[in-house]
Amino acid sequence: MDGCSYSQSMADKKKSPRQAVTSLYDAKTHLSDLVDRAAAGEEIVIAKNGVPKARLVPLAAQPVRRVPGGWEGKVWISPDFDDPLPDDIMAAFNGEADEPPS
Repeated sequence: MDGCSYSQSMADKKKSPRQAVTSLYDAKTHLSDLVDRAAAGEEIVIAKNGVPKARLVPLAAQPVRRVPGGWEGKVWISPDFDDPLPDDIMAAFNGEADEPPS
């Protein structure tokens, strides 16, 4: 985008160090460069006749897929894990106990 007075003047007015404004004409001419800049983390605002119309931003990082079984053999769960709680503990959870169980 070197040598473009519109883009340069708009860049001087940008709101944050990671946002640039460019004209629609410049965006069409330099789309590949703008996409590379956006992928690197820069936010590009595309304006038509000086009015912002669109924003080119980087895609969010793709989450890493979980692989089941990563904790296998490292965690032990008691056989009575799902059993009902004793009455005094259940009362404490329900706010019915005066004092926490000892």
